[in-house]
Amino acid sequence: MNTAYGSTLNFHRLVQQELPYEDGQDFEDAKRGFVGTIEHAEVLRSGDGPLAGQAVWSHRSYTFLSDETPASTVNPSLWRQARLNLNHGLFKVTDRIYQVRGFDIANITFIEGDTGLLALDALSCADTAAAALALYRQHRDPDHKRPLHTVMYSHSHGDHFGGVRGLVEEVDVLAGKVNVIAPAGFMHHAVAENVIAGVAMARRAQFQFGHTLPVGVAGQVDSGLGKNLPKAQPGLIAPTQTISEPFESHVIDGVAIEFQLAPDSEAPSEMHFFFPGLRALNMAENTNHLMHNLCPLRGAQVRDSLAWSKYLNHALHHYADRVDVLMAQHHWPTWDTERVKQFLTEQRDMYRVIHDQTVRMMNHGLKPAEIAEELRMPKSLGKLWHARGYYGSLSHNVKAVYQRYLSWYDAHPANLHALPPVPAAKKTIEYMGGIEAVLARARADLERGEYRWVAEVMKHAVYAHPEHQEARLLAAEAMEQMGFQAESATWRNAFLLGAKEYRDGTPKPFTQVLGGTLLPAVSNALLFDALAVRWNATKGGALTFSMAWHFTDSKELWLIEINSGAMNSIRVDAAPLANITLKLTRSVLQDVLQQKTTPADAVQAGQLQLSGDATLLRVFFTTLDKFVGNFPVVDAAVLPE
Repeated sequence: MNTAYGSTLNFHRLVQQELPYEDGQDFEDAKRGFVGTIEHAEVLRSGDGPLAGQAVWSHRSYTFLSDETPASTVNPSLWRQARLNLNHGLFKVTDRIYQVRGFDIANITFIEGDTGLLALDALSCADTAAAALALYRQHRDPDHKRPLHTVMYSHSHGDHFGGVRGLVEEVDVLAGKVNVIAPAGFMHHAVAENVIAGVAMARRAQFQFGHTLPVGVAGQVDSGLGKNLPKAQPGLIAPTQTISEPFESHVIDGVAIEFQLAPDSEAPSEMHFFFPGLRALNMAENTNHLMHNLCPLRGAQVRDSLAWSKYLNHALHHYADRVDVLMAQHHWPTWDTERVKQFLTEQRDMYRVIHDQTVRMMNHGLKPAEIAEELRMPKSLGKLWHARGYYGSLSHNVKAVYQRYLSWYDAHPANLHALPPVPAAKKTIEYMGGIEAVLARARADLERGEYRWVAEVMKHAVYAHPEHQEARLLAAEAMEQMGFQAESATWRNAFLLGAKEYRDGTPKPFTQVLGGTLLPAVSNALLFDALAVRWNATKGGALTFSMAWHFTDSKELWLIEINSGAMNSIRVDAAPLANITLKLTRSVLQDVLQQKTTPADAVQAGQLQLSGDATLLRVFFTTLDKFVGNFPVVDAAVLPE
């Protein structure tokens, strides 16, 4: 346990021999323009609540990475990336442009206008965003002479907008004192994936980022894009201005900005920023010092690698000759026009190769796992540090491309109606001679370093015999070694958390309330869609009734119809006929959904007025499933009774 076996040590030696040449350029660039920081970039939770004063974000636990020599339990390539991501503080990018890096998994970029300040992105939570702004002001604006009048969201992922309330007050946005700019489709995409499938994504994100693992040489060392996730919830302020044309130019406080929309690339709603007067280009999260995900391990809609490469191609041919520095909202910038052009070219080609070569092999009939095993990057890309899979990986990106075109089904009829995991596992173990025979073979294969196969077989063994401790320990040992070998930070985190849960069991479940802190930003249409996926058709399939909802604050009228196990909703112009009518504010409904009050208590308090069949209120809310945040992953999941 927590020890690299001989096969892993040999694997690391081979990796070390095949790594790209180290010229030190990334380490130089990651420190260039350093202005100042605070010790360990440590951010404490503000306020006076029970968690006040606890660390929301800190590099304190990562001091072991100061050693240039990789630990035996970490892939040497990943060790390098983890050390680069140690850099934190305020950095000057070019005249008027500063970045705070290492205070969150993402960067925040500050642009100095003629009279005030623009913020490009807002980090993940209010505490880290406020700390980043405070660091900027400490070194560049101690007298607060530059009011922050503009926030620009580069895209719809939470680590780029979640801290906005640490930068500005919503009342100032509503009063027109602060402008919030976002790409087309931002509000829908910013909240949709966190609401509809948010519970499953949040649990899977534990395996992607490793934030429930201990930090250390045998645990979490990095996330590829940055160190980890802050220990706080995101917020959101709706944009006041939307970039809706493919290319738009605006001058904001004396700063000329050309916006390029890049939808369905790294995020469904994303845009780039070219600052012609400053000769600077910001590529949001579409260029990074690594290979990104075409479908993250937490789950998401598959990204369009072909479109992604074409957006980079456009930026290369339309901006690069006029750029002295390229930056993004993760990692460090690239300076010098020729280096910028080379970097953009290589990032463009990487995503194009993944797309084209996967589709080529797909059209030869190869299946996803076969393509993933066969495809290799061309040597010209394979020798590049920034084309390595520290966050995404070539293996799972290939499978994402396949899925985008041909779905989950690999066309083999045996896979069309295969047994589910547990009954398949029981038959597999039986066919292999029983659990003891399987364990004997697995021990021998583990000794030979065949960790992938041992993990595969022990997956079946644990599904078939979940209480068998030796099976669980063998599964954990195999996965742990796979984690120690992984170059991808997300693969390492997944394998190590899998090993931990084989040993310790599934963490204690907790009820996951709908929408979390983003619920106030969810539209009524999306809210009712989110409730529909909680409607338990097994319990409520025989029910047929209608509900009219009158939101007194927004004056919106909605009709829900329950029929044949389906919940359908539609906004209406006039009060509809329904079996039950509910009159309330949206905030009261949110309190009920987040379990701050009950429907009965809301009625008793006069916050919820009913007419019609009052018994349907209880029927409706008791037929909605409650989701648990820590459902089993390496063990079999079961539906609640």
